Amino acid sequence: MTTEVRVLRQDEWDDWYGNLVRAFGGMGVSPEERAFDRDVTEFDRSLGAWDGASCVGTAGAFGFRLTVPGGLSVPAAGITAVSVAATHRRRGVLRSMMRRQLDDVRAWGEPIAVLHASEPAIYSRFGYGAAAFQLGAEIDTSRVELSVPAGTDGVRLRYADPAEVLDACETVYARLVPARPGMLARQPGWERQQLLDPVSEREGASALQCVVAEREGAVTGYARFRTKLGWGAGGHDGTISLSDLFALDPSTDAALWRFLFGIDLMTTLSVGARPVDDAWQYLVSDIRRCGTRVRDSLYVRLVDVPAALEVRTYQTPVDVVLEVEDEFCPWNAGRLRLVGDAKGASCARSTDAADLALSARELGAAYLGGVSLASLAAAGRVRELRPGALAQASVAFGSPVAPYPPHGF
Repeated sequence: MTTEVRVLRQDEWDDWYGNLVRAFGGMGVSPEERAFDRDVTEFDRSLGAWDGASCVGTAGAFGFRLTVPGGLSVPAAGITAVSVAATHRRRGVLRSMMRRQLDDVRAWGEPIAVLHASEPAIYSRFGYGAAAFQLGAEIDTSRVELSVPAGTDGVRLRYADPAEVLDACETVYARLVPARPGMLARQPGWERQQLLDPVSEREGASALQCVVAEREGAVTGYARFRTKLGWGAGGHDGTISLSDLFALDPSTDAALWRFLFGIDLMTTLSVGARPVDDAWQYLVSDIRRCGTRVRDSLYVRLVDVPAALEVRTYQTPVDVVLEVEDEFCPWNAGRLRLVGDAKGASCARSTDAADLALSARELGAAYLGGVSLASLAAAGRVRELRPGALAQASVAFGSPVAPYPPHGF
């Protein structure tokens, strides 16, 4: 391979970004999106692969903080902007960037790397496991009703300019970050992503709208969405596209969903990426008319397995020896004893007999509590070496709420 992988310089960003855009189909990028992408680029954490003066590969890593089971927000590398020019496929460019990147993440002292995969098959060979999933829906609001909890009528809703109430919405979001694994603490500047609204991507829909929920003068939730009016043979046939919705309590959550179900001239509520255990599913009169679908979302890579296992807590007491396989990050390979409960955990090298055998990919998949070790064992991905160890560990690794990554990166 003749390419050179090196840290990105600021004067190289245009070529670097151009390669990325071309690799993703040459998609049009609005000026405001391009400006945002440049502003949040962490140059010292971004890599470019160069063949002479030409950029032929890109990869970046944001410095995020990720909520893990137990509510702690821990350093995590948000892997992004991974691309290889079509002219340089099958030359080891991607592998070289992944090698350098994970070595860097380890050197930075970040025990976890996370990403959203455009092509999931690519990342499994580098130890990433699908750890969180997202719920989508196309809800027929003309035929589906909501049964809301007590207190919903006490929530006041009002339209607001998305930019004017951004700070209040971000305060709500920040309060929810510790409550669910997979949530990302918003880094400075990232709040701007919530307001990106290029006309070129609306597909005929309205500009971004926002409704805030209040109780006793305090903002307790918000929803951001777009509407698109349509007409058919039977009359109005509009669609609401939900961007995001966050609420501090069940009645606020229900009030926001009831509002979305009741907007005049709209018959479909299109929901993109929500937690798989989202509460609205248990308020609707007919789940079959909600067109629900589940797909993969966040992929987790444990860069430092002992450190990652120590920073989260466990639902029930666990004492298990893991035989870990990790070809791409061999420093993780070997036998580790994990002892933990709801208060904390320790994980260290051990010479004791192994109870479970699995790869770092499976540990990544199970890490946030949304994928069961027992399910992975049923697929042949985890081997039980001591009877009873699988059931104990599977329950302990779980989470009372599903992991949910709130936004792309």
